[in-house]
Amino acid sequence: MADNSIWSDDWEPGEDWSGGGSRSKRLPRGDDLGASVYELGPGNWVPFHFHHGSEELLVVLRGRPTLRTGEGSRQLEEGEAVHFPRGPDGAHGLSNETDDPVRYLVASTLRSPEVAEYPDTNQITAQARTGSQTGERLWLIHEVSQRTAE
Repeated sequence: MADNSIWSDDWEPGEDWSGGGSRSKRLPRGDDLGASVYELGPGNWVPFHFHHGSEELLVVLRGRPTLRTGEGSRQLEEGEAVHFPRGPDGAHGLSNETDDPVRYLVASTLRSPEVAEYPDTNQITAQARTGSQTGERLWLIHEVSQRTAE
């Protein structure tokens, strides 16, 4: 049986977009709502991004992460909750600029298919929980080319 406590150190292996210093575990989820707990090591980050299909709610469990939005950056307090709506107004990134790990929970609507944009890296991802024509789960990364002024 999986350990679903937000306080345990029972972490799952998985993809890490944080620069190598993040751990995660999925909490119980349904078809339309899910949550995961993350721990972000000192000096690591979650890239600045926004979703077209899903909205998210972040709750700081431990530590003081720095939140970046389209309005700037600020340090969050333990227990603080922040909502990220769909689209560019919900753009956000997180970093740990402290010497201690940061633990936080992210709850999300689980829209599929989903498209996310990463403005800093000029990437757009498309993913779905259904299979694609290759037989694999859909997960694509599109590099956005820079347009030059004419």
